[in-house]
Amino acid sequence: MILDLGPLRHNIAFRRLFASQFISGLGTMVSYVAVPWQLYELTHSNAQVGLLGLVQLLPVVLCGLLGGAVADRMDRKRLLIGSEALMALCLAGLLTNALSGAPSVVMIYALVAVLQGASGFHRPALEALTQKLARPEEFAAVAALSSVRGTVGMVAGPALAGLLLARWGAVGAYVFDFCTFLAALFFIARIPRAAIGTPASSEDRPHLLADLAEGLRFAWWRPELMGTYIVDIVAMAFAFPVALFPAMAAADGRTESVGWLLSAMSVGALVIGIFSGWTGRVRRHGRAVVLAAAVWALGVVALGFAPSLLLGLACLAVAGAADMISGVFRGTIWNETIPNELRGRLAGIEMISYLTGPLIGNARAGFMADAWGVSTAIWMGGAICLAGVVATGFALPRFWAYRSQQMPPAVAPT
Repeated sequence: MILDLGPLRHNIAFRRLFASQFISGLGTMVSYVAVPWQLYELTHSNAQVGLLGLVQLLPVVLCGLLGGAVADRMDRKRLLIGSEALMALCLAGLLTNALSGAPSVVMIYALVAVLQGASGFHRPALEALTQKLARPEEFAAVAALSSVRGTVGMVAGPALAGLLLARWGAVGAYVFDFCTFLAALFFIARIPRAAIGTPASSEDRPHLLADLAEGLRFAWWRPELMGTYIVDIVAMAFAFPVALFPAMAAADGRTESVGWLLSAMSVGALVIGIFSGWTGRVRRHGRAVVLAAAVWALGVVALGFAPSLLLGLACLAVAGAADMISGVFRGTIWNETIPNELRGRLAGIEMISYLTGPLIGNARAGFMADAWGVSTAIWMGGAICLAGVVATGFALPRFWAYRSQQMPPAVAPT
């Protein structure tokens, strides 16, 4: 039942990659809280905070697709290093802007857009490299470890962000994130070249756009993949309440509350992740994704009606636990069904699916909250999400019926 740590114990290359992303992920979550907090402090507008999602949307789509194709044509370690370095430069820009006498809102939007574009090259390289370093029988364990890695960052990062913001404002948060990128670059540089292998030559390959089209065709004709993308987009586009956390914290009267609200989802996810050993014995992965996404939606509906911050945190914890389960099985489906030569391109599509949803969701939540109030924006989005997730399961029966291609481990008789 406990999280399988085998890949970390036996694989030094995976361990260093894991360490690099654990550190940079923690810093990224600090900035994830700091940017909307700084915007809300400057503008006092939910809509302007939600606009961050629309600003990031175009870079996610364009760079996610392009970055996936590039990741399948070049050295993935080098691409990962270059992406992390560019993201560090963006943090330096945010820090410089925060230190100025009159921070520019336009500059924040511009730097966040570039940061999101860099992540479009970073994520496909990371996913393709992760699959390369793991054995097929470890895919479920690697998916759980990756989810726990992100979840720990999402628990500790927002909580740390709340403390940094309360003490030093956005400046302290950006300094911390910048330092984590430098540490991550150190670990990535130490991944042994022998573990990665020689990148495939692109001399005899078709044009980059033809590579991209091949990846899109591969995804389009596989309902088990399309189902994972659609469920995630629906869940996040209609039931992602993060843009409203600054307003909820302001209503609570404590700056630290914005960190607690973000951490609550991750606490639930972390508990599930720690006890995720059972996921390796589940075979009906499509069904698990749909059911988990439905529970996420119900948790968000309950959040909209929560009469106190404490009960709201409990609702977010339930929603986060469900999202963790969905993420583990989506990651396992991806690694089981996608060959490594296509992994970068499909990782780009995956990134678009799980980033466009929250970006659209933040914009939706912000505009709806300004029109009808924070509570209504939350519960109504969760209700629409629930209907959409259930409809996806009915519309894609092959996705709903998908079974793992790996045999579950034998259980010793008692």
